Amino acid sequence: MFRKTTMRRAIVEGTLIFVAAQLLGLVPVAFWPFWLFPVVLIVRTLLFVAPPVWAAMRVKSTKREKMSRRFWRLGPILALTCTGANVLIALLLGEATLWGGASGPPDIARFGASGSAHLAIADFLVSTLERLVIFAIYYTIAVVCTRLVNGGFMRFTMPAGNGRVTL
Repeated sequence: MFRKTTMRRAIVEGTLIFVAAQLLGLVPVAFWPFWLFPVVLIVRTLLFVAPPVWAAMRVKSTKREKMSRRFWRLGPILALTCTGANVLIALLLGEATLWGGASGPPDIARFGASGSAHLAIADFLVSTLERLVIFAIYYTIAVVCTRLVNGGFMRFTMPAGNGRVTL
């Protein structure tokens, strides 16, 4: 019942998980009670790592399908959508710091600012491209590993005896 969705819906769900992680990162540290803050950091990390694994696990596949082209494309497509969502969040709300909270004003306001708050459009585009490459590499590896674990990557037939056994 869990693996009963289309590739498009899996990509949307993975992107929503990524957006939840980014929005959780924008909540200031002072908002959380001190005893809950370590749990929030763990949840943020899990939400950041989860999109490719979740998307790869949710897609319906045939019984014999292990790694088709559509699963090789899932990682880069998910990386592209998550990077697009990250750009929108950074432009409209700002970027999160490592521990939580916004690192400054939204990036769209920083384009026209002067002084230390100024952000050059070229710098923004280069950092976005770097993030896209990193996400594409990680998401592709995560999707491939998830599919191999779910589909069984050590599948072979033993020719012993009358009835063959597939492991």
